[in-house]
Amino acid sequence: MSLNTIRQDYKITKADREKLNDHRSFLIWFTGLSGSGKSTLANLVEVELHKKGISTFSLDGDNIRQGINKDLSFSPEDRTENIRRIAEIGHLMINAGVITLAAFVSPYIKDRENIKSIVGTDNFIEIYVNTSLEECEKRDVKGLYKKARSGEIKNMTGISAPYEAPKNPDLEIITDNQSVEDSTQTVLNFIIQKLKLEI
Repeated sequence: MSLNTIRQDYKITKADREKLNDHRSFLIWFTGLSGSGKSTLANLVEVELHKKGISTFSLDGDNIRQGINKDLSFSPEDRTENIRRIAEIGHLMINAGVITLAAFVSPYIKDRENIKSIVGTDNFIEIYVNTSLEECEKRDVKGLYKKARSGEIKNMTGISAPYEAPKNPDLEIITDNQSVEDSTQTVLNFIIQKLKLEI
């Protein structure tokens, strides 16, 4: 961090923006293996929140890596930096009064804990999309597991790189034997309760 920077405080606060939007703002973090359904759930939940007039924005792993994080690899160090940058973006979105949905593998517990230190524990909701590796490989929507098994992809989470499952997530969704509609409703019910709104 540059020693020649001074934090600028503005007159309009997060609380002012939340009041304008008539709802709280926080970061909803979907974590799980590739193919677990994180992005699908985040997308469907956002659609339902939008229908209720709630201000939202989605951050997705693939999209972020095509833009602000396109200079990062999948090494452990770059994965950590990837998540740190996303947490900082999430922090800005929260301060803008927007409920932010983030769908990222985010395989390391320490990185997810660091998100809390950046956005604040009260502003962070961790949702573990718990889908077995077998089911994720069966889906293999992007063909990544096939490439990883053949050696074309290095540092593939669940194959050649670890995934550290959350120990105490705010919500755990086990998708192997649950429909996407039921999973979406479970998440939505949880978020609505956090917002203290009528369903």
